[in-house]
Amino acid sequence: MWPYPEVRTLADLVTYNARLYPDKAALKFEGRTTTMQELETLTAQFANGLIEKGVGRGDRVLYFGSNSDDFLIALLGTARACASFVPLNWRLSPTEIVDIVLDAEPKIVLTSDAMSKAWSEVAAVLPYDIPVQMIVSGSPQDNPLRHWLSRQTSVAPTETPGLDDIVWILYTSGTTGRPKGVEIAHGAFMLMRMCEHWEPAYTWSEDDTFFFVAPNYHLLGIGLSLQAFFNGATIVVVREFNPELVLREIEVNKPTILAVAPVMIQMMLASSNAATTDFSSVREVVYAGSPISLGLIKQALEKMPCRFMQFYGSTESGGAVTLLRPEEHDLSDEKRLTSCGKPLPLIQIKIMDQGRREVADGAPGEMWIRAPSIAVGYRNQAEEWSKVFEAGWFKTGDIAFRDEDGFIYIIDRAKDMIVTGGENVYSSEVENVLSLHEAIFKVAVIGVPSERWGEEVKACIILNEGFEVSQRDLIEFAKLHLAGYKCPKSIDFMTDLPVGGTGKVLKRVLRSPYWEGTERYV
Repeated sequence: MWPYPEVRTLADLVTYNARLYPDKAALKFEGRTTTMQELETLTAQFANGLIEKGVGRGDRVLYFGSNSDDFLIALLGTARACASFVPLNWRLSPTEIVDIVLDAEPKIVLTSDAMSKAWSEVAAVLPYDIPVQMIVSGSPQDNPLRHWLSRQTSVAPTETPGLDDIVWILYTSGTTGRPKGVEIAHGAFMLMRMCEHWEPAYTWSEDDTFFFVAPNYHLLGIGLSLQAFFNGATIVVVREFNPELVLREIEVNKPTILAVAPVMIQMMLASSNAATTDFSSVREVVYAGSPISLGLIKQALEKMPCRFMQFYGSTESGGAVTLLRPEEHDLSDEKRLTSCGKPLPLIQIKIMDQGRREVADGAPGEMWIRAPSIAVGYRNQAEEWSKVFEAGWFKTGDIAFRDEDGFIYIIDRAKDMIVTGGENVYSSEVENVLSLHEAIFKVAVIGVPSERWGEEVKACIILNEGFEVSQRDLIEFAKLHLAGYKCPKSIDFMTDLPVGGTGKVLKRVLRSPYWEGTERYV
C-alpha cells in the first residue's frame, strides 16, 4: 500500500530527496541556499555529532529558537540519530519552560543566541546541568553549530530509526491547563504522509516553493514543512511572522504555497502594503491552527487571487484530519465556508453524545477520530492519555456536527461552550456573526457569571483602526442574525487578546478574571 518502500521513516526521506534532486534547493533562509545534497551531508554530520555527545536511541534533543534553516537541519539530523526532537515554545515564561524541560529530560539543548538569556534563567533553576550547543544567526563562519558540524564525518550513521521510535514530541499550548508532551512515532508520521498522498486535493510537487512562516514548535509549522519536503519542494524559511516582512518575502522568493493561521491572514490583509503586494506566485494558501471567521475568509477570497484550503487537525492527530478543499471555498455558499470539510482518505470521524452514542446528522456532539497517524500518547501522562483515547478513537474535545452532505462543522471547544438559562451557545456562531460588522477587527466570545442565567454571553472585541461603534449598536447587529439568548449581554472593547503561538485566543485566560474565586461548573 505504501508507494515508497525505500522511505520508511523521516530519516530515509533525506537520503531519498538527495538522490532524486541533488542540486535542487532544499532550504532558503535569509540569502542562504542549501541544496538537497548539502542537506543530506549536514544532517548526517548533525547525527554523528549527537552520537559523539552520547545521545542514543530515544533520547530527547531540545531546540530553543525561532525558525531557521538550522532548525530543519537539527530536526532531520535528530531523526537520523534515532533520537526524538523537542521544539520548545520560546514565547513561554521561564517557569513554564522549566516544567517542560523537566518533563522532556533532554540529553542536549540547542539554543539560539537570541534565546541565550532566557535559557540562562531556565538553567539556573534546573536541578541538573544539560549540555548546550549554541546557534548564532548569520554566516556559517560565525555560527558555532556549523563549526561543530564541520568536525563530524559525513558518513551516515549505520543505525536507523524504527517505525515505533518517537520522531518528535510537541508540547500542547496549555489552553486547557498543564502542557502535555505529544509523542509522534516515525510510523505514524509516514502514515500521515500516506493519507495526504491519496488525497486528490494535495497537488504539491517538487516544483513548489513552500513558505515556512508558522512557529516551528507548532504542528502547522513543523508538520506542513515536512509535508512539503516529502514532496521534494523547496522550503523558504522566515524567522518569525511579521506581516510587512512576510509580504516583502512573498515578492522576493515567490512562494507557491503558504501555510498560515487565520490571524496571520488577517494581519497581512490589514497591512498597508497588502494592496500593492504581488501575490501572483502564490498558488495555494493552507490555513489552520484556529477557526476562521466568516468575515475574514470572505475578505481573503476577495483580495488574494489563489486557491484556499483549510485543514483541521490537532497535535495528537499528527496532521490534517479534515480538509475544506479549494473547490469548496465558494462565496455563494456562506454556510459551507464555516465548515472544516470532510475527512482525508483512511481517516474516520464520528460525532458522539455524552453517553458514547453516535448522533444523527445535524446534531451536535464531541468529535472522535480514528487515524493511522494518531500519537503514541502523552509523555509521562498515561492517565491523561487514557481520558482522551478509547478503543482506537481519539476524543478531540471539540463540539461539532455533520451535515447531510458529510461536511463537518466545529462549533466550539467542549470547555468553551456557554450554557445560559439551560440553553447551549456555541461561541464560534456568535463570533462569525460579529465578524461581519465592518468595525470589528477581532472578536472572542466567552461565558461570564450571571446570577439570573448561570452564565451569559460576553464579546471581547478589538475594533478596526479609525472605527467607533457603541456596545448597544453591536448587540443590535447581533440580534439581526441570532436568537436573543445567543446575543452578547455585554461587550468589552480591548486593545489586545491573549493568544497562543498560532493566534488562537486563550479563552481560559480571557475568562479567568470574570470567574476568579468561583468554579465554572455551568
